[in-house]
Amino acid sequence: MATIRIVRSDITTLDVDAVVNAANRQLAGGGGVDGAIHRAAGPELSTACRKLRETTLPDGLPTGDSVATTAGNMPARWVIHTVGPVWAKTIDKSDQLASCYRTSLQVADEIGARSVAFPTISAGVYGYPMDEATRIAVETCRQADTKVDTIYLVAFNDEAEAGYRAALENQR
Repeated sequence: MATIRIVRSDITTLDVDAVVNAANRQLAGGGGVDGAIHRAAGPELSTACRKLRETTLPDGLPTGDSVATTAGNMPARWVIHTVGPVWAKTIDKSDQLASCYRTSLQVADEIGARSVAFPTISAGVYGYPMDEATRIAVETCRQADTKVDTIYLVAFNDEAEAGYRAALENQR
């Protein structure tokens, strides 16, 4: 079982094997963590994403799926891109959100990553409630059958950090 650590940091500066990007379907960069990762990685990341769109992902990356690229100029070796669901009051998308974590860890296993840093997927502009987003992240990472040694859950604010800590306590 992987060790789960909660950190308050800039995900683009972490010295881990892989950083997970809360990407958009087109892998084109954007706002929030996606934009920050693209800026930190530099043009090499955009080129790698464009090649994926031209070859294996012509229709984009489906919600809940994951794919790896180079990390460009970041300390990490890889970026694992995953597309989280947009939250909706009337539709339960928790399975899609859990799939982001599961498939990212599967990709991490495929590329040989031993340490992986996750942002709080879908909790930014995609509007997922923080308590649900952090609970799903912790539960899914705890239950994952993975070769990853250390999973970093990177909190971008006080609410995310508190959510992760509460979810970890409830899992004990």
